[in-house]
Amino acid sequence: MQIAGKRSDSAEIHATALVDERARIGENVRIGPWCIVGPHVTLGDGVHLHASVIVDGHTTLREEVEVYPFVTIGMAPQDLKYAGEPTLCEIGAKTIIRENVTIHRGTAQGHALTKIGASCLIMANAHVAHDCVLGDRVIIVNNVVMGGHVEIADDAKVMGSAALHQFVRIGRGAVVGGVCGVEMDVIPYGSVLGNRARLVGLNWIGLKRSGVGPEEMQAMRRAFRTLYPRHGSTDVVLEARLADVRREYGHLQRIAEMLDFMEAPSRRGLTRVARNEGLSETEGA
Repeated sequence: MQIAGKRSDSAEIHATALVDERARIGENVRIGPWCIVGPHVTLGDGVHLHASVIVDGHTTLREEVEVYPFVTIGMAPQDLKYAGEPTLCEIGAKTIIRENVTIHRGTAQGHALTKIGASCLIMANAHVAHDCVLGDRVIIVNNVVMGGHVEIADDAKVMGSAALHQFVRIGRGAVVGGVCGVEMDVIPYGSVLGNRARLVGLNWIGLKRSGVGPEEMQAMRRAFRTLYPRHGSTDVVLEARLADVRREYGHLQRIAEMLDFMEAPSRRGLTRVARNEGLSETEGA
């Protein structure tokens, strides 16, 4: 990585690109035509900005990030309280950001940081708002929009045109269905669908792909049925069920993670199970 005001001799910068002389430019960086790179930007080794990309603010793109045309990263947040504070934006290594994505930097009232992890895929026209934190290997499909302060854990997937309310948490390995409005937290490995998101089960396909064995799958199915019975429950009963599941299955890492998530403080509460929905006898088999 080069110090501010210097660039690697291996960087390829198109003649039409505007790259501030104070930006830090790593080895083998490629900056295409009509790109703009601000003075407080750091581009790690192997970063590729295709064309007409704007990277501004105190923004860092880690190694081998690839950014497609008409993306803006690190611009000021869409928050009327923002007063120009030097907040941050960070994109993890090997993340791919497709056309027309917008990613805004954080706010002083939030984390002061918008962060996307490593090896993520952010598809075309998605919006990552101020103070959002995405883990590693997250997939955000076309036209997804996020309010501020959204948290998405590792390996989660958000399908096309979903909308995530501010402060919503999406747990590890969860999947959000397309055209789905998510107003409350989604448990780890959960699967939500609907115009207003409702929990319809666990992400069995994702669990199988990640190598979860049949015995653990069955335990997760039984735990889910205990936590989310067909006929709902009061908060008091839910607390008792959480305790029952922890006592019987708390030694299993994924179930313990679900319980920790459900018991953690939440600004939005937990997504409710879909009415009249339950797991069939064959799910998770």
